[in-house]
Amino acid sequence: MIGNAIETRRAPDAEKLQSFMERFVGDLGAAYHAGMVVIGERLGLYKALAATSMTSTELAARTGTDERYVREWLSSQAAGGYVTYDHAAGTFGLSDEQALALTVEDSPVYVPGAFELVTAALKAVPRITEAFRTGAGMGWHEHDEGVFRGCEKFFRPGYIANLVDNWIPALDGVEEKLEAGALVADVGCGHGASAILLAQAYPRSQVRGFDYHGASILAARQAAEAAGVADRVQFEVAKAKDFPGEGYDLVAMFDCLHDMGDPAGAAEHVLRSLKQTGHWLIVEPFANDALSDNLNPVGRIYYAASTLLCTPCSRSQEVGLCLGAQAGEARLREVVGSAGFGSFRRAAETPFNLVFEARP
Repeated sequence: MIGNAIETRRAPDAEKLQSFMERFVGDLGAAYHAGMVVIGERLGLYKALAATSMTSTELAARTGTDERYVREWLSSQAAGGYVTYDHAAGTFGLSDEQALALTVEDSPVYVPGAFELVTAALKAVPRITEAFRTGAGMGWHEHDEGVFRGCEKFFRPGYIANLVDNWIPALDGVEEKLEAGALVADVGCGHGASAILLAQAYPRSQVRGFDYHGASILAARQAAEAAGVADRVQFEVAKAKDFPGEGYDLVAMFDCLHDMGDPAGAAEHVLRSLKQTGHWLIVEPFANDALSDNLNPVGRIYYAASTLLCTPCSRSQEVGLCLGAQAGEARLREVVGSAGFGSFRRAAETPFNLVFEARP
């Protein structure tokens, strides 16, 4: 049947085929390139280059690495546009823009974490392939530990750029409550990046971070100690449907509602935990409601990530609703409304995120 179908196809358009093959070459290079970025970040190669341009021999000596490997890595990076090569001098370096994106970890455009997340997520391909056949799930906690580190590094730049300056002010009266001193729950907190940013920005408020993944909670506690905010942000192992406490002024969920098996059940628990005057901040990956409107580079990233991470995570839990990373506003509104919230609105957005405010 397949052979007959292929035989009946018309001859391919040469220009369209060439265009597709060019896309393939770019994708193949990008796939290999992801590993190169992880190597450069882990070995401090980018940070050494940010200080000064140098030859492969000098970079190897500076970083305690093997020159031959470094030379090949540098060549790959120059070909990919992540490192600048000076042919006359025979040296490699970073432009100001490359240095900002590749070496400044608190920069809103820091990118190495995204590559660590991708390379770690791909380790699950054999198991996810089998899940296609069986319909089984794969819990978040079952992934390679690079997924947890990479996820924090991937999302933190966006939170640095937007959480305090844009997202909180977009909520009705929340900034004033946080400045005066509020009780906050960060549900699905992972390594604690968002909770720590809130604690740093609003020292009069108390933040409680919850995640079902014990190893992430340990990492979050260590990060809070290092940031000097452990006195006002605490982390505890708990699920979204049973995290402790009540009377919260703000409950926040950053890029995690769609991962939950029972997001409607989680929404009901949030409603019970909030003050009547409280707010629920929901940050989700940017998505339009129609599939055809998500067929773009950002949608491509999120659909792929959802296939490897988000959908299997939801499928592994009770209910297994599988919203997916591209749920869109209409579907999220439906989930939140089913829990009994009185209002739901889009408060802000970025090219990568939708930000919603729900109130009792």
